[in-house]
Amino acid sequence: MATEWSGQQGYILTVVICLWSGRTELVAAAGPGVSGGRGGGGGGGGSQVLGMRLERSNKPASTTDEGVIQVTEESSVQLRFYGVQLHSGAWTEIQFTEDITVGNFINVSSRGTSGLLNVHIKPLRKSDQKKEYALCTLSTDGRWVQLGDSDGRMLVVEEKKSLLPMWLQVIMISCLLVLSGMFSGLNLGLMALDPMELRIVQSCGTDKEKKYARKIEPIRSKGNYLLCSLLLGNVLVNTTLTILLDDLIGSGLGAVVASTIGIVIFGEIVPQALCSRHGLAVGANTILVTKFFMFLTFPLSFPVSKLLDFLLGQEIGTVYNREKLVEMLKVTEPYNDLVKEELNMIQGALELRTKTVEDVMTPLANCFMIQADAVLDFNTMSEIMESGYTRIPVYDEERSNIVDILYVKDLAFVDPDDCTNLKTITKFYNHPVHFVFHDTKLDAMLEEFKKGKSHLAIVQKVNNEGEGDPFYEVLGLVTLEDVIEEIIKSEILDESDLYTDNRNRKKVDPNKNKRDFSAFKQEGDSKVKISPQLLLAAHRFLATEVSLFSPFQITEKVLLRILKHPDVIQELKFNENDKRSPQHFLYQRGKPVDYFVLILQGRVEVEAGNENMKFETGPFSYYGVMALSTPTMEFLSPSHGGNLNRSASLSCTERAPESGSVCGSNTQIPGTPFQYIPDFCVRALSDLQFVKITRPQYQNGLLASRLDSTPQSPEGSHTRLDTALLVMEDET
Repeated sequence: MATEWSGQQGYILTVVICLWSGRTELVAAAGPGVSGGRGGGGGGGGSQVLGMRLERSNKPASTTDEGVIQVTEESSVQLRFYGVQLHSGAWTEIQFTEDITVGNFINVSSRGTSGLLNVHIKPLRKSDQKKEYALCTLSTDGRWVQLGDSDGRMLVVEEKKSLLPMWLQVIMISCLLVLSGMFSGLNLGLMALDPMELRIVQSCGTDKEKKYARKIEPIRSKGNYLLCSLLLGNVLVNTTLTILLDDLIGSGLGAVVASTIGIVIFGEIVPQALCSRHGLAVGANTILVTKFFMFLTFPLSFPVSKLLDFLLGQEIGTVYNREKLVEMLKVTEPYNDLVKEELNMIQGALELRTKTVEDVMTPLANCFMIQADAVLDFNTMSEIMESGYTRIPVYDEERSNIVDILYVKDLAFVDPDDCTNLKTITKFYNHPVHFVFHDTKLDAMLEEFKKGKSHLAIVQKVNNEGEGDPFYEVLGLVTLEDVIEEIIKSEILDESDLYTDNRNRKKVDPNKNKRDFSAFKQEGDSKVKISPQLLLAAHRFLATEVSLFSPFQITEKVLLRILKHPDVIQELKFNENDKRSPQHFLYQRGKPVDYFVLILQGRVEVEAGNENMKFETGPFSYYGVMALSTPTMEFLSPSHGGNLNRSASLSCTERAPESGSVCGSNTQIPGTPFQYIPDFCVRALSDLQFVKITRPQYQNGLLASRLDSTPQSPEGSHTRLDTALLVMEDET
């Protein structure tokens, strides 16, 4: 076969030959003996060869870029010769230097300018891979002359022979593709199974997975040796595959394209996609082949693996720290068989060491606490029981000064009617107060709680801010329940909890049943709840500071019963939107009243005098003493009829009609009632809690006190006292 360049060369030679033919005719007309040629000559018939071109060959042949014809040894080649006055016998004037046999017939064109001639190429010597031959033509003087330049040269190359028969090559190529895929898949499947994971599978996998893991683990433990064997085998197989494809196709470019496509599809994509999902099963079922190649590549792969072991160290496998384990659980949540609660517990246990007590504590402002000088009466004990807590901090003066811990079980033998002082109970049991610093880790806190010393700890820190000396600042409380809730990532609620979360102060379901201790409460208890300390303070203040309530007028026992009356302790909610609402006035100028008021909590504004002077007062200020008092009082024994006479005052006016008896019985205190008209105003400025004692309540209190102090038998004295107090309650 000829190249494009060779065709162009033939066209040029044809033009040259036509011009040469015209010149020859002129020479012939001029006279005989005139001839010319380009490095060649013509023989007997006057023919002359100018060049040659490759037409076809039964074996690979071509024309090089330099115009040299390249043919294969032991091939039959057809050449086209160009010249002048060529004829069928011109083959006798054509010869090559050696090893090329020229045919005995040339097929000449009609004009005699070209002809086809078959030549046979002999085999090269064993020592030669290629050899160049030159075309020689017979000159007019009978000598052989070599045709110059590249027009008369022919390059004979060694014939390329197949290494193996075609059928065997096809089988080997198929086997090599399978081995390439196996090495690539095992490299991904086996090396992805690190030794740590194989140990886990052997312990907690299915029966089939345990069987596979036991097969793979011995060779997987030789990590670098296995890696070198697989990679060396893969490279060896792929290289051999390319060589066989090149020999089979006969083209280097074609072999590269075919091997690339085959290796990518059948040697990489398919096996790696399979082994990435079923690497354990594939690795176990091909374990014998893997061991065979490890043995086969031992001389090279084993030394390299030892070098890698020395440089990189022993392969340990994938080890997860706490953060990675938590993140792995989160990422694999949609695919594992763990329920949300189990995942929360695992995550909470792993994060226990990374969190401090300050993260889970209840702030001090939200803690339920009791003052150290509290009295354990019914209200206080009811408040403790309603809180639902079993361990209650006890503070002295300030909430940050926690001095004791009260256990609810300590109150088992305490009678509310005894009004026992809290200090008596805490001093008797003397529970230790456990303090911890705010940066204490939760795992260390859990260990402390497990020792049984206490299940409640006070969280504090060293406050060194400011110019003063550093001091311990109490931040809040932490309990065993807080730590457990952090482990299980959920709130633990019992029947007495008021909040689902002490940190966020989220209340429980409002429809949840609450404990009601009213069944144990006496009917005469106050409707407005105040602390026992405040009630005791009000009692002492009235008995010592207000003469009408001194022990000479009303005994302390009767005064306490008056203060515990349901309507005596009252409260007023201040309306910010209507500050001068009539409900805010306790007293109004010129409006008759019959009650006494003692402010317990809150602030009031007093407007008095002709100049309407205003000033503010606060707790333990009192008003309306004159509403309870009468100018003169004379007490007669209930066994005698008598009246409590009085005279009018400047601030009081007599009522026209008499109101009748005070008690409505034979033991009444008859008298002439009067009205007290204040010349001042008292208006609330905030929410108030105050004591409001009416004149009937006070007069019945006087009666009860006098009956109690009358010399009688003990049984009769108690009977009269209870009767007087019952009358007071009925009238109010």
